[in-house]
Amino acid sequence: MKALFAASEAAPFAKTGGLADVAGTLPPALAALGHDVRLVLPLYQAVDRERFGLQHAATFTVPLGSWKERCDVLTGSLPGGVTTYFVRKDVYFDRPGLYGTTRGDFRDNAERFIFFSRAVLELCRALDFRPDIIHCNDWQTALVPFYVKKLYGESELFRRTRTVFTIHNLGYQGVFLQEDMRYTSLGMDSFTPQTLEYWGKMNLMKGALLTADAITTVSRSYSREIQTPEYGYGLEGVLMDRAADLYGIVNGIDYGTWDPAHDQAIAQQFDADAPAGKIACRSALRKITGLPESEAPLAGMVARLAAQKGLDILTEALPGLLEQGLQVVILGTGDDKYLKLLALVEKQYPDRMRLISRFDDPAARAVYAGSDLFLMPSLYEPCGLGQMIALRYGSVPVVRNTGGLADTVIDHPGGMGTGFLFEEYSAEALTECVQRAQRAFQDKKEWAALMRNGMKQDFSLERMAGEYVAVYEKLLGAH
Repeated sequence: MKALFAASEAAPFAKTGGLADVAGTLPPALAALGHDVRLVLPLYQAVDRERFGLQHAATFTVPLGSWKERCDVLTGSLPGGVTTYFVRKDVYFDRPGLYGTTRGDFRDNAERFIFFSRAVLELCRALDFRPDIIHCNDWQTALVPFYVKKLYGESELFRRTRTVFTIHNLGYQGVFLQEDMRYTSLGMDSFTPQTLEYWGKMNLMKGALLTADAITTVSRSYSREIQTPEYGYGLEGVLMDRAADLYGIVNGIDYGTWDPAHDQAIAQQFDADAPAGKIACRSALRKITGLPESEAPLAGMVARLAAQKGLDILTEALPGLLEQGLQVVILGTGDDKYLKLLALVEKQYPDRMRLISRFDDPAARAVYAGSDLFLMPSLYEPCGLGQMIALRYGSVPVVRNTGGLADTVIDHPGGMGTGFLFEEYSAEALTECVQRAQRAFQDKKEWAALMRNGMKQDFSLERMAGEYVAVYEKLLGAH
């Protein structure tokens, strides 16, 4: 099978969020199953051409509106040898930032990613690559399935091609002004309530949801949630209509990268069968952060500090939890509002709370390895990777029962429990859930079983890749 994976970012080349992790790890996992998988993304200023050994492969033109834009494609590779194409168009992508600056989004994002979506298809022509599957991700590549249906369906190159579109976060849909339709080369028959029109504006993601042969999202629970008004962001009706073609596939993590048995960045290695090193890692985290030794559990959090991540209820609940003896280490950056609130709590409870207002990999690993509990009280969470990493590192998750958190954490008590879940989005519900975890922590045998259960869970890339291959093969077998 030949597959082209189109994304607006991919690690290690350019990253702002979880999409980059998936785009950087899923293609190699698919290739390891014997498929010809290639990745395409824009050539941003942030991409280190020398480090990744990029080479010019072709020059071609891309229709944009009533004209054509000339661009280049460079080639490199992901770890594992997956061919990676970089679309070079400096006027669009040679600038600081991928989508904007601290002052806001780039004003020409519609033009930039309409161009990129069309370039994905013209690149296939330029390189004579005939993909069986084009797998698109989020709004930045959402026009690709629409173009395949509307403009390229009769092309010999794409006659057998089927499209898959993955929603990583439905909250970001690529909604732009009607006047930006001029860049699409599509007629106004594509700007109707049955196509791209959305309350008088152009909605790129809607186009993919209407035309992709299969739609996936990053957890089973989230695939159901987005068909409701609460989580559908206005597109729940479209998603309900496509329910038969909608799949929930939980993201995976690279256990070669996230493995406490071989992680050289943590104080002492450990695994599910020999977990004693966890104690040394907990002491090391307390030492690093200046927290005193304590018999109480140490809770960790590694997150973007934003409302989606549950910071509203967390900041409300923290003082009471700290009063009861819990120690907490929070690592992350984000909204000034939450940084200020957390800094104030830290000042009030210097022996029980630490805020590390930055993000770096060694500090994150120290938190995962050294914490007893891992907090993810998210308002919503399409998938989440933090809880999967925490499980692997023996940090028991305390999470809200939503999206990917609901699919990856099994509530305790129960013989196969791996963590603690709560339903209501409130400080009171979060507090009660943490208190349940604190009570369980007092029973060392019970806690050891919880840790072991979590560390034995399989959220591997291989599992994720196998589920995507099943979707691909179903599409190809149906035509």
